[in-house]
Amino acid sequence: MVTKTLDEHIEITDGISGGKPRIAGHRITVQNIVIWHERMGMDADEIATEYDLSLSDVFAALAYYYDNRANIDESIRSDEAFAAELKKESSSILTKKLKGSPIE
Repeated sequence: MVTKTLDEHIEITDGISGGKPRIAGHRITVQNIVIWHERMGMDADEIATEYDLSLSDVFAALAYYYDNRANIDESIRSDEAFAAELKKESSSILTKKLKGSPIE
């Protein structure tokens, strides 16, 4: 008999977290775990403690990432591009004041 335990930790549900893979029962996505671990240098214990997750949840998310790396990396790039575009289109109130533009 084969038991698949990763299925108990990661779920994908349309309409929740944009349909991205996430920790079961949470809105924390695999992508969040990857960014915290790979880019921000947090270790699994820190992530688990900070976000009230089990270590197995964190390691399951990382395992899922390594199994689906291309898709998740593309999702991260897409989200970063969206944020950059939004930032470019939206000036802050301070920037507008400094440029002497009217604040709407």
